[in-house]
Amino acid sequence: MSIRKNGDCWKLGILFSETGATAVIEKSQKNGALLAIEEINSKGGVAGLPIMPVSYDPGSIPSEYGRLAEKLISEDGVSLLIGCYMSSARKEVLPVIERRNALFFYPTLYEGFEYSPNVIYGGACPNQNSVPLASYLLENYGTRFYFVGSDYIYPRESNRVMRNILRQGGGEVIGERYLPVTAVKEDFVSILEDIAETKPDVIFSTVVGEGTINFYRAYYEAGHDARKVPIASLTTNEAEISRIGAKAAVGHITAAPYFRTINTPKSRRFLQSYARMFGSDEMVTSCCESAYFQVHMLAEALEREQSLDIERLREQLLGSTWDAPQGKIKIDPDNNHTYLHSRIAKVDDNGDFIVEREVRRPIKPDPYLVTPDLNDHRFRLREASKPVRAS
Repeated sequence: MSIRKNGDCWKLGILFSETGATAVIEKSQKNGALLAIEEINSKGGVAGLPIMPVSYDPGSIPSEYGRLAEKLISEDGVSLLIGCYMSSARKEVLPVIERRNALFFYPTLYEGFEYSPNVIYGGACPNQNSVPLASYLLENYGTRFYFVGSDYIYPRESNRVMRNILRQGGGEVIGERYLPVTAVKEDFVSILEDIAETKPDVIFSTVVGEGTINFYRAYYEAGHDARKVPIASLTTNEAEISRIGAKAAVGHITAAPYFRTINTPKSRRFLQSYARMFGSDEMVTSCCESAYFQVHMLAEALEREQSLDIERLREQLLGSTWDAPQGKIKIDPDNNHTYLHSRIAKVDDNGDFIVEREVRRPIKPDPYLVTPDLNDHRFRLREASKPVRAS
């Protein structure tokens, strides 16, 4: 028998910040979720009922995500939620959704080493981005790395993982510095002076949000040439590059499952739909694409189950596949993470990410990095794609 606790609609709780340090990326994630909802509802919704977003702005404050998750569940009657960018925010939501037995969709890359039966992880874990990026950088730039990160869970844990991967490939970390998420340009001066003195081959950045914009601009203004010594990242995205500006961003590198310059029919349709709804596709990011496909996969599971029974809905999701803008993906029934594509892209003179390398098939997620072998990922070189623009 169907269980429809939301009456004449399916409620989806949305927890993405529109204010604060990480709003620049979380706005794109919220837009991805809203675009998917609009597409689903325009085709008749799920089992004849629309999906209704119930959204709050946590203001990029980790504790607020947990408080608002509790509010969504206990006051708004929501049992399905999507949200969070920072791992510190996710860690606040986790005990709430487990205690309340809700289902939470997390559409962000993260440091791995976590599993919850109440979470569907849609972002890349270390074997899908850190390992391929390390392999690429060691091959093309050198062995001496300098780490710069924001001071919270994800950057410190991601750097720990990257250090171990680099060690396996003969690399070394010659410097490691952290700054608050709210860091301004002036805060990076002493770090840039140390980089100039130590002369690393590459900088690995886990700086996020507004700090990313300030770091890249400060790097450029200090006279550093990214074509020789790039900042490589798992988090820097199109929304931030548009704010940094092409001159300061050219030459820098990001590893992600999706870039908006991917020239495939599915990606083009996604960008065109996004531009129609929000006026431009410039803010589309990999995390936006992840929120988009997670809502679509949830809708298909709801259509099959026609129930808000969390256990049964989870069973519908595990092992399910979807033709996402990045390519075909699958939710791994072994660990609730997602088979994702792996791509490495470099910013060109126009400020576009151009894919340098990719793998042919989606990579099975290994959140605990059981087999962190650099030789597991054999990339094929790919000709630079021309930037795609929604018309």
